[in-house]
Amino acid sequence: MASKNEPPPVPVAASGARVAILMGSDSDLPIMQKCLDTLHDFGVPADVHVMSAHRSPQAVAQYASRAEEQGLEVLICAAGGAAHLAGVVAAHSALPVLGVPMPSKHLSGMDSLFSTVQMPGGVPVATFAIGEAGAVNAALFAVQVLARKEPALRAKLAAHKHRLACGVREKDAALQGQPSGKTPGNAR
Repeated sequence: MASKNEPPPVPVAASGARVAILMGSDSDLPIMQKCLDTLHDFGVPADVHVMSAHRSPQAVAQYASRAEEQGLEVLICAAGGAAHLAGVVAAHSALPVLGVPMPSKHLSGMDSLFSTVQMPGGVPVATFAIGEAGAVNAALFAVQVLARKEPALRAKLAAHKHRLACGVREKDAALQGQPSGKTPGNAR
């Protein structure tokens, strides 16, 4: 254990993890749990840590620069407010970096979105929607990256998309089954 005067050791990726989920604060976990759950649904092992671009920048830089040699293939970063975590990670890694802006108290996450998406040329961060939709889509995008080399993951993605399409068809069928006078957009 580190003494009061020295920083804690830099986290090491969990054995077998292929995707890292890095959060600027533990308060991001309820939203990023959706990301972790989605990865789990596809059988993709993930490594999860709290680290801050502002409060623990050396740890972020060291983790990101060692990520590939530890077997990680995609890095997902969630942060709110100034939200520099994804950019700092992208500066220190050649792996794909996915940014998930977190909702914020004062600007509803717009500050997080702009901080994550407005990267200078040469330091790419693929940025997703603010909050839960972004967390789920970042996980799905990570699965798509991994599935390029794995037929089993591609099949799981195809089944996922099929379930989405079936759900829409079921909702439309239920809507169409309403009495014709109450069906929106079906004026006759």
